[in-house]
Amino acid sequence: MKFHAVGVFMAFLLVSGAAASLQAAEYPEQNITIVVPFPPGGASDTTARMAGNKLSERIGKPVVIENRAGANGAIGAATVKQAKPDGYTLLVGSIGVYAINPALYKNLKYDPQKDFDLLSVVVRTPNVLVTSPQFPVKNVAELIAYLKKNPNKVTFASSGVGSSDHLTAALFWQKTGTTGIHVPYKGGAPAINDLMGGHADVSFQNLGAVAQQIRGGQLKALAVTGDKRADALPDVPTIAEAGVADLVVYSWQAAAAPRGLPAEIKAKLESEFKAAATAPDVKKKFTDMGFDVVATNGAQFVDFLKAEVGRWKTVVETGKIAVE
Repeated sequence: MKFHAVGVFMAFLLVSGAAASLQAAEYPEQNITIVVPFPPGGASDTTARMAGNKLSERIGKPVVIENRAGANGAIGAATVKQAKPDGYTLLVGSIGVYAINPALYKNLKYDPQKDFDLLSVVVRTPNVLVTSPQFPVKNVAELIAYLKKNPNKVTFASSGVGSSDHLTAALFWQKTGTTGIHVPYKGGAPAINDLMGGHADVSFQNLGAVAQQIRGGQLKALAVTGDKRADALPDVPTIAEAGVADLVVYSWQAAAAPRGLPAEIKAKLESEFKAAATAPDVKKKFTDMGFDVVATNGAQFVDFLKAEVGRWKTVVETGKIAVE
């Protein structure tokens, strides 16, 4: 009887393993939904649609984008956390969703490091330190001097509390011993419009969002926050070249799924996101928009996120930043 029991158990394991392999081999059998926790038109939405279109081409099934905005991406992320971990509901969100919200919200309804299977950091883009055309500085050194002579008088526009442009400004103040007035807007577009109109003074905006306005003379660019000069703005120095050390900041977009994906499906999704983002036609579109294609695997994303969460927790705590 003992041998019979062992045999039955081994048979069960073999059948279970075969079923899991069959499930992965047949995946996907239906539409895949990518939840974007922001309104249409932003960087996360663009990333999801461009990668999703190519993903759909490759797997032969529709990829549907669902926008669920609110609370700096927290509402959409919490929705994905609750979904079945079968590979049919995914999340594409920003640095704020994964790395900043844990420090910003006391009662966050998800833990990005525990509640998701991390798939890939898809793209990244540096921020650009810009000013309105009439603001009386020509470079970073002049800006720092001006801020020190006029403490808490210069307005720094952002796309919202806890956004990468807000926290980059906070980090800039901490690194340079300066201050400013944070003015949060409901998105990047109105912040950029007020900068161009001279109703706000300074901002750290995503490169892709302001490159055209900089080229057109509607905004002045003082520095980029990348570790190298941006191909889209080769004449603009890095923030390090401009004299501010340890201020390399990239805004990034990444893909994840509810924790508990079958291993074979997780591996397939990691591979497919990498293939989609690095496809020549998709990569060119990302590059033209000012994005660097990163396309990490899940393990690399895990290590990267751990470091990013720690970094931005320090910035939030040091700056005493809170959601009102």
